[in-house]
Amino acid sequence: MEPNALKRLKRVAGKQTTTLTHYGRKTGKPHEVTIWFVLDDDKLYIGTANVNRQWVRNVQKTPKIRLSIGGETFDGNARFLTDRAEHERAMAAIRRKYWIFRPLIALGRFLTAIGLMRDNTGSFEVTLAA
Repeated sequence: MEPNALKRLKRVAGKQTTTLTHYGRKTGKPHEVTIWFVLDDDKLYIGTANVNRQWVRNVQKTPKIRLSIGGETFDGNARFLTDRAEHERAMAAIRRKYWIFRPLIALGRFLTAIGLMRDNTGSFEVTLAA
């Protein structure tokens, strides 16, 4: 990650949400969604509880994104984490940051483990443009 971008990102990493600009799969038109994010050392992750959401499908097709966090704007590319270990690392970082939601997240993981719910979680690693 480019040092200046990382420095700016570290200043706003404590914010709760980011506005993600993504581009339509068919139209290419920009769309925005407000989501959680986490900076874990020098890795930036965004996650979702439902990989079937439109924004997730759009970013998978067109990884070019823009993040707006606390008055800062970052352009970058998002890589969907298909490796289970990478995805778990991202989700663990998200659980640490959003600790107040741990009971709800734990319930979802439990219901998934016993087969009452499907694991639809997904995550992206974002590489910021220089």
